[in-house]
Amino acid sequence: MTITSGSPESPQQVPLVNEPGAQNLFVLVDHNTYLVANAFGDIEPGAVGLFHHDTRLLSVYQLSVAGQRPSLLSASVSQDNVYFISHLTNHPLPLLGEETTPQGVIHIGRKRFLWEERMFECISLFNYSDQPSLLPINLRFAGDFRDMFEVRGQSRPLRGTLSEPQVSRQGVVVCYEGLDKQPRSMAISFCTEPTHINGDNASFQIEIGPHKSHELYIEVGSSIMQPGRQRYRSAAALACRAMRNKEQRGARILASGRLFQAWLNKSRADLALLTADLPTGPYPYAGVPWYSTPFGRDAIITAYQSLWLNPSLARGVLAYLAAHQATETSTFRDAEPGKIMHETRQGEMSRLNELPFARYYGGVDTTPLFLMLAGAYVRRTEDLALIEVLWPALELATSWMENNASRNAEGFITYQRGELTGLANQGWKDSHDSIFHQDGRSPEGPIALVEVQGYAWRAYLSMSTLARRRGDNQAAEHWQTCANKLREAVERCFWMKDRQFYALALDGNGERCEVRASNVGHLLFTGLPSAERGKAVAQQLLTNAFYNGWGVRTLETGAIRFNPMSYHNGSVWPHDVALCAAGISRYGEHTGAVRLLSGMFEAAAFFGMRLPELFCGFKRAPGETPVAYPVACLPQAWAAGSVFMLLHACLGITIDAAARRVVIRHPHLPIGIDRLEVRKLRFNEHCVDLCFQRIGDGVAAYIERQQGPDLIRLDVKL
Repeated sequence: MTITSGSPESPQQVPLVNEPGAQNLFVLVDHNTYLVANAFGDIEPGAVGLFHHDTRLLSVYQLSVAGQRPSLLSASVSQDNVYFISHLTNHPLPLLGEETTPQGVIHIGRKRFLWEERMFECISLFNYSDQPSLLPINLRFAGDFRDMFEVRGQSRPLRGTLSEPQVSRQGVVVCYEGLDKQPRSMAISFCTEPTHINGDNASFQIEIGPHKSHELYIEVGSSIMQPGRQRYRSAAALACRAMRNKEQRGARILASGRLFQAWLNKSRADLALLTADLPTGPYPYAGVPWYSTPFGRDAIITAYQSLWLNPSLARGVLAYLAAHQATETSTFRDAEPGKIMHETRQGEMSRLNELPFARYYGGVDTTPLFLMLAGAYVRRTEDLALIEVLWPALELATSWMENNASRNAEGFITYQRGELTGLANQGWKDSHDSIFHQDGRSPEGPIALVEVQGYAWRAYLSMSTLARRRGDNQAAEHWQTCANKLREAVERCFWMKDRQFYALALDGNGERCEVRASNVGHLLFTGLPSAERGKAVAQQLLTNAFYNGWGVRTLETGAIRFNPMSYHNGSVWPHDVALCAAGISRYGEHTGAVRLLSGMFEAAAFFGMRLPELFCGFKRAPGETPVAYPVACLPQAWAAGSVFMLLHACLGITIDAAARRVVIRHPHLPIGIDRLEVRKLRFNEHCVDLCFQRIGDGVAAYIERQQGPDLIRLDVKL
């Protein structure tokens, strides 16, 4: 073996060619570590890599055989999301006797997974020819320790110190000390000594006899280890067991349709993949690659989506957000006492306050959503003990809402960023151009979003109910009054009588942004609108102005800023569609909810049963697929959870844990599904199996099995 400090002459850089499937990206996640690579298993220069705590450790990782990238056969991630597997084969290779090994006789398998902040990989080689073969294997690698925001394009005038690689027979270590004085390292280790190694390359000459195999084990982590078959298998078993334990939480849905079941299974596996087990309980990270970190709004909505099946996720989200509630005022972080966190980052730029995202509170909706989730969680579980623990945080969050509302003449919850480094728009549509007037003008703040008022109304009602359960009738009456006043103000100020719709927002002068947007579907979800107005809005959301054949667009087609390729002004977001479906179902449009579920299912089929964060809002045409949004996160937690909220809206299930009762209103099954079971639906000490069966034009619902100290009542309202 030779060790050099410079690049060797023999190994070649792998060319960046465009072969079929080369641009498909594949993701692995383990807590705060995630990996994004292409179908070959390579990390090429760009926005991919191995990341830990918002820092990219491995920025280049490329395999070549005899100086060429192998030919791609297929690539996939296992059903449980633990393994990435790529199948490759050779181009013609030199034999040991000067002849050429034919193309396609060497199978090259790359199988990798993440566990405890390390990447484990096995490169397996099998010679299917009847002649021995010598395989010149080269691995090119690099670590750049770029902050996530640098990878996304943020420029930095200064960076920390990247040391010279430390090269040994066992592998290479690269160290970096950031400007935050935090040491970081990336070490790549090999099971066998390379024949040549330097700071960015390792070469192996592997001789394989006819019908023989060879395995090369590699690990990437913070320090040099001794990779091998036993370490690989032991770590893999632990990773599989941990994922299986997360995936088995909550009730399970079994559907009569095979493809629909595949969507359910993939969505469930993706939620397990993105859920980190924190000291406060399970918490869904928002998405990969850009949002693999705790977000407030995303986690709350994901917990809402799966609450009826798995309330432990909501418990973990509530506990974590309460522990990270703002306690002081900071315009840089858009923080005020009682406010619930928008996001947290652990990268160098955030630690240095170059950006405000170490713990950022620039979300106007997260605090009322937090209170809404607390109320919904208690209705689902009757877990009043947790509410007692969280009560100081809940009171402080409600105080923030009331303090914020006191600045507005109508009592609306408003936002306006504290400094230019913060987000200009602070609702779920937080891009800079997402809120505007009908004529295209950008509104001046403070801005009151329509859906946020619905969240706040439901939050006040939730706190009123919880206070009454605690015996504090005075507080309960006060918050009921707050809710009543807010509802009256919303109906008076946001309603556009001529359009039979609610305005998107009010600007700082009280002028309506008379734009029809999907935000109003969230308002329907909360139940604030009157029955007549709610039904009028629900029907409009199902017209061609919004519905594109796959889902509800974020903006009507006639709006001045409508663009089906935009982030928020005409695209389709699965979680938004799910909230709209829940809202229109609440106002009696049950077949409309089934229609939205059907569109999302058909879209999922084109995306490999994994809905992306968003996709373009072009109108559906016969024979065409949904148009992907180029930089959408995949997987994304609230996109994965959308199927469960859509299904909940169609089935009409309400669980009243206090009354030991399951209520089902106007149940509808998805198109093409004749039977659906919800198994091991737990609340308190009870467990029930529900069954929905299509009979003619209707759906029958019944309890197939139940366990517990008391008899569970089932009320079905057709």
